[in-house]
Amino acid sequence: MDIGVHSNKQVMTMVEGMDKVIIVEGRSDKKRIENIIREPIEIICTNGTLSVAKLDEIIDATFDRDVYILVDSDDAGDKLRKQFRREFPEAEHLYIDRAYREVAAAPRNHIATVLLSANIDINTEFLV
Repeated sequence: MDIGVHSNKQVMTMVEGMDKVIIVEGRSDKKRIENIIREPIEIICTNGTLSVAKLDEIIDATFDRDVYILVDSDDAGDKLRKQFRREFPEAEHLYIDRAYREVAAAPRNHIATVLLSANIDINTEFLV
């Protein structure tokens, strides 16, 4: 992006508006949560596995930002969490109830409550 074509106010808004990142496993997880969230947050998909190149890409994309990890409550999700704990020790881990197993399968009101507990601004219609 060429910052020179934007006013200072626009640049500040873009930087301030995307100071949070949620990392999920797949596109279905991303689709499940993106309309629940009211504030501008980047949602990054790992697509289930983390290669060194993908991990480097995520590290670059999340530099100096608040990082939240929201992965499935299954063996693959647990493995990803362990890896993220090593690579992103400052990240906040968000958990869906194990009964739902997958973020994409969890009810929207449950996901909304989980996100709200992390002080993420959500559309309140999903709390019902």
